Amino acid sequence: QVRLVESGGGLVQPGGSLRLSCAVSGTSFSTYTMDWYRQAPGKQRELVAIITSGGITNYADSVKGRFTISRDNVKKMGYLQMNSLKPEDTAVYYCKLNTVLPFWGQGTQVTVSS
Repeated sequence: QVRLVESGGGLVQPGGSLRLSCAVSGTSFSTYTMDWYRQAPGKQRELVAIITSGGITNYADSVKGRFTISRDNVKKMGYLQMNSLKPEDTAVYYCKLNTVLPFWGQGTQVTVSS
């Protein structure tokens, strides 16, 4: 059974940092692209960052220069380092693994507020 489990969310002040993790089990990992999405209240889920199997990354314009996506293929882990956080970054963050079928984690809440 494929499982993705996010962790690392929480409450942080504007300008602060968080590192999200995504633990993958039940499937191979290194050959698949991994994404991070987020969904704010009342808004559609949006793509935040992508990392390919070869380590190529891409980011939404809203997070470029502040967020960094990475992966550890040995540990089957994905990460999203979030710096200079803003209140508009508040959302539930999801990781997604793009196998033949897409698999999603359950999400982790990130709240940016003073």
